[in-house]
Amino acid sequence: MTLPVALAGNDVIGQAKTGTGKTLGFGLPLLERVIVPADVEAGRAKPEDLVDGPQALVVVPTRELCQQVTNDLLTAGKVRNVRVLAIYGGRAYEPQVEALRKGVDVVVGTPGRLLDLAGQKKLNLGNVRGLVLDEADEMLDLGFLPDVEKIMTMLPTKRQTMLFSATMPGAVINLARRYMTQPTHISATSPDDEGATVANTTQHVFRAHSMDKPELVSRILQADGRGLVMVFCRTKRTAADVAEQLEQRGFASGAVHGDLGQGAREQALRAFRNGKVDVLVCTDVAARGIDVEGVTHVINYQTPEDEKTYLHRIGRTGRAGASGIAITLVDWDDIPRWKLINKALDLPFDEPEETYSTSEHLYELLGIPAGTKGVLPRAERTRAGLDAEEVEDLGETGGRGRGGGRKAATTTVVEERPARTRAPRQRRRTRNGEPITAAAAAEAEAAVATAEGESATPSASTPAPRRRRRARVAVAAGAEAVVTTAETTEAPDRGETVPAPRRRRTRATVAADSAEAATAAPAEPTATSADDGEAKPARRRRRTRRTAAES
Repeated sequence: MTLPVALAGNDVIGQAKTGTGKTLGFGLPLLERVIVPADVEAGRAKPEDLVDGPQALVVVPTRELCQQVTNDLLTAGKVRNVRVLAIYGGRAYEPQVEALRKGVDVVVGTPGRLLDLAGQKKLNLGNVRGLVLDEADEMLDLGFLPDVEKIMTMLPTKRQTMLFSATMPGAVINLARRYMTQPTHISATSPDDEGATVANTTQHVFRAHSMDKPELVSRILQADGRGLVMVFCRTKRTAADVAEQLEQRGFASGAVHGDLGQGAREQALRAFRNGKVDVLVCTDVAARGIDVEGVTHVINYQTPEDEKTYLHRIGRTGRAGASGIAITLVDWDDIPRWKLINKALDLPFDEPEETYSTSEHLYELLGIPAGTKGVLPRAERTRAGLDAEEVEDLGETGGRGRGGGRKAATTTVVEERPARTRAPRQRRRTRNGEPITAAAAAEAEAAVATAEGESATPSASTPAPRRRRRARVAVAAGAEAVVTTAETTEAPDRGETVPAPRRRRTRATVAADSAEAATAAPAEPTATSADDGEAKPARRRRRTRRTAAES
């Protein structure tokens, strides 16, 4: 239904269920609009029709979908040798810039990396004749809308624009018409497939406890006729945990989520396509557009956010006319969320049946052999596993998940230090140029350990520690003059006299005593202590620069 309208050059809004071939619905018209050297050689075009830069642009929301669409377009344009380039984050810039310099005809990319290269003048979008927004409802959502609008401003005004998605809300259609010219809305459905979901997909909904879910999933994975399985989780941490638990139970599992590096994500998806891994645990980054042949079961380990996410998740099975089974495990806390999804899609699962890993109806509905336990028998562990698939070095640009995630092979180079050629230098503790004896060190440590407020008895051989002197003291105006005296105190034990620390005169007292300092006698009589009758030394005055000038 899409090909005649799109080949005529009209704008198209295409809506169809998952697995019905939307990629080639927009891919073939794009490839026909592109002019390549093979067309000039065959006489279908003139040499001056060839242009520099890409002639078609496909914008997708996820990296995995970008890679898949690129492979599909390369296959379809192989005869005419159409050059298709995937541009997305998580890879090094240099190979993508080098490919753009050599020349490409079709660019498939995610919004972030497209804007980066276009802003650096590495990507020229001035000759784009056709634009496609794949998974358009996601592309025009609030998260991607600013980036999409920036890309729109870089494109020529005269172009063909096509939007494709399995779900197309009315608000998104109204928003899309701003960027399109008289678009044709094509909604393709089969006559015998009236519901929102694919008729070939059998759906089961169970109310399950979160602590019993790993055991329940492990028994479902041993059902008769089970092929490849995709397990969807809402959070990245849950996806990593479930993949690890399934691996411990003997299943060949891999994980795809945002915390992994791009190399590890592609490694897991590649191993899943090649059959080395038969259980792929992922978040919603793999819910849109991923097409893997042989997926028989889809398990919603956690209830999806809304009905659109539910449709895209279960659409990974039952593709291209094949049959599939979709199983949703609803926790008690997610019952209100599931009721909204059930009502929006008009499904008959408003009250999911309470189910545990030992429930009989679980075995009957899914064809699980009797006596099956939650650990895969060793005789059935025939898959090569994730480690059999090599991790490709992509020159990843981001720090998060760098190195490939779970069990990635990393090489650490340890440099050995050269052997010593001489004995290390021995250091000696000294004080005033003389080595410190053990007795002196012990005495110093004892002095440091003395509690604050206790009076320590100084030794005759060890000088008292030097007191820190403040260079400048701020005294309020009109403060009383402080007389500096040198007092003697008697040691209580030895009867020796120890001079007390001298107090310095402040700047404020200098002016008050300037007259007295000018007429003072060179020596004053000594004062006698009233307590012990001992003589005190004469009061000493300090000669300052200011008093010298005044005198």
